[in-house]
Amino acid sequence: MSIQITSTGFKEGGNIPRLYTCDDRNVSPPLAWSGVPSKTMSLAIILEDPDAPSGTFVHWVLFNLPPGLSGLEQGSNGGGIEGINDFRKIGYNGPCPPRGSNHRYYIKVYALDQQLGLNGGATKAQLENAMEGHILAQGQLMARYGR
Repeated sequence: MSIQITSTGFKEGGNIPRLYTCDDRNVSPPLAWSGVPSKTMSLAIILEDPDAPSGTFVHWVLFNLPPGLSGLEQGSNGGGIEGINDFRKIGYNGPCPPRGSNHRYYIKVYALDQQLGLNGGATKAQLENAMEGHILAQGQLMARYGR
């Protein structure tokens, strides 16, 4: 199954406004999703940049979101548990590519058949390991940001 993700802040394949980046307020964008299976017990979100010079760079790890949630308001974690990003900070840190480059950013939403037994500060790798075999559906939204 596929989850459809949208944002009122930007379109699929479009440009991410500065508001959601390290060049401005650095708040998470508003998100909405649909297509979550009825047997979902929790949701998880990963935001990552596969174009970073050092390899895929993680900007947000969020999990154990309530299954009935259909989106997040700007700047909200929806009551989920936040993991550590590659800035070595808990929570959201927006796009911040090197000057002169334009990167793709993928926001991925996962519907899971259980709550995850992870603590706050979990890494993307720990989240992916915990999700293995428990993903009912997933979807992604890609947008770009350049400096």
